[in-house]
Amino acid sequence: MPDADVNANDYEVNAQWVQDVVEANQTALLRHVVRYFKGDVERARDVVQDTFLKLWQADRKEIEPHLVQWLFTVSRNRALDVLRKERRMTALSPGNPPPDTVSLSLNGSTTPDRQLVERECKREALDLLDELPEKESEAIRLKLQVSLSYKEIAQVMGLTVSHVGVLIHQGLKSIRAELETPSIETTTATGLSGSGGRS
Repeated sequence: MPDADVNANDYEVNAQWVQDVVEANQTALLRHVVRYFKGDVERARDVVQDTFLKLWQADRKEIEPHLVQWLFTVSRNRALDVLRKERRMTALSPGNPPPDTVSLSLNGSTTPDRQLVERECKREALDLLDELPEKESEAIRLKLQVSLSYKEIAQVMGLTVSHVGVLIHQGLKSIRAELETPSIETTTATGLSGSGGRS
């Protein structure tokens, strides 16, 4: 029964492909989706699993050329659907998103002190991302953490490419301004140390 053998082989090949896609993208999808649910990992995991179920049911030939974009679009739409249904039943409970564990690569060699400073700067920058307007934050995360192009981000978020560019520019400008602004603690400490010799 050659047809049965071919079908069985196609099934196994597709199953392996889906498994490879899950292993390669599950963490990034979960990290992105969990922010819609204010850090609720279980609800985010349900959305990610629904996304991979749709992947299993989809036509591989149609989505493989733009696979990552497809995954983020489907998971984002599913998350928004869940939130809309929940809002109709009850108000969302407040919460804080979990700390981002994304690892950003550093170019060149660094000393331990410099690595510590860079880690603190990245942590502060990631914290500031959470304070940006939702669309600015999402666009920047898709660009920096998922490495999507402006066109792919536009398709995921349902925006124009130029709008995505504006969001990313405004968001990064706000973050840069915050990082360049001395904190109250630093300013106070500097002032106190500078006046220490006066009587």
